[in-house]
Amino acid sequence: MPSSKVIVIFKSGTSEGDINAAVQKIQAEGGTIGHRYNSALLGFSAEIPDSSLQSLTTGNTQIDYIEGDGEVSIYAEGILAKKS
Repeated sequence: MPSSKVIVIFKSGTSEGDINAAVQKIQAEGGTIGHRYNSALLGFSAEIPDSSLQSLTTGNTQIDYIEGDGEVSIYAEGILAKKS
């Protein structure tokens, strides 16, 4: 079953109960939860079956957005000039 790695971010002030309900829904549909965010952002990373992605947001007004999860790097070749 195809799945997507995502970060699910909730609106400020969302209760822990609402977040836990979303976690339980994902797990019940075969998804897995990764890291929980509760400082700068409120949410979690997850791997969610593609067939369940749309149903996660249906009726859940507390989700601010869902973003694809992946590796990022701050290193880019050629940004700094070499000193001779």
